[in-house]
Amino acid sequence: MRHVGLVAGAAVTALVAAGAITYAVAGDDGGSTTPSAESADAGFARDMAVHHQQAVEMSYIVRDRTKDEEVRRLAYDIAQTQANQRGMMLGWLDLWGLPKVSSEPPMTWMDMGGMASGKDGALMPGMATNTEMKKLGELSGKQAEIFYLQLMTDHHKGGIHMAQGCVEKCAVGVEKRLARGMVDAQQSEIGLMADLLKARGAAPRT
Repeated sequence: MRHVGLVAGAAVTALVAAGAITYAVAGDDGGSTTPSAESADAGFARDMAVHHQQAVEMSYIVRDRTKDEEVRRLAYDIAQTQANQRGMMLGWLDLWGLPKVSSEPPMTWMDMGGMASGKDGALMPGMATNTEMKKLGELSGKQAEIFYLQLMTDHHKGGIHMAQGCVEKCAVGVEKRLARGMVDAQQSEIGLMADLLKARGAAPRT
């Protein structure tokens, strides 16, 4: 089984790098170009901030619903990493003088504005519905662990798709590098979660 400690170490490294990225973004690529409100850079920052916020919420819910140290440690790592990245992306929007919300549907910047209906709170692919979030908060022990790992696997798959979109479409170099890092880290965590599910006699939903 992949060791959760490896993910923890990667998360710490990402958090240290995040501070440098936040500082550097104002002057990235010479500081001569500010993204527009309709750009992929702004769209990714807005949408991924929302996507990350749900991951943080799910992670703190499961930490209160189980005593299993492996799952609790993974949940803490995900919550800390994604909360930090969320703060960075919202900070970039402030630096660029751009709004944190848009009148356009989520993922419009990827030409996929109609991909997620927003039904029952699932605003973007991979996001859990309000019903699923409520269920997670009602489960405990092994059942909570399995459901969290399944939800977060789906969530990461959606996040990877969005991050790959930024790698292809974003113009700000430091944001593209962050997106590449998200892809690598979340793919690694998907593998870890598959192992954790298997150890519990379960498997990813998709």
